[in-house]
Amino acid sequence: MNQINPNKLLKSKWTAIKPINKEKHFMVNEVEFDEEGNVLACTIEAVMSKRSMPIQWQELKDIRIWQQGWK
Repeated sequence: MNQINPNKLLKSKWTAIKPINKEKHFMVNEVEFDEEGNVLACTIEAVMSKRSMPIQWQELKDIRIWQQGWK
């Protein structure tokens, strides 16, 4: 399980274990917090195509799907 601090999520880099649309390197480009500091929404962007997509930030904890950093 990847350890993630929600406050450091923005601009973090991730590698998809199984490429998504032939893309494997992503960066978190948007994080929305509520008044209590909980993450409401998270968006990742593919490095090569600049395509953005929403993601449940908890999915990034799953090492079967995501690896922290660019590998």
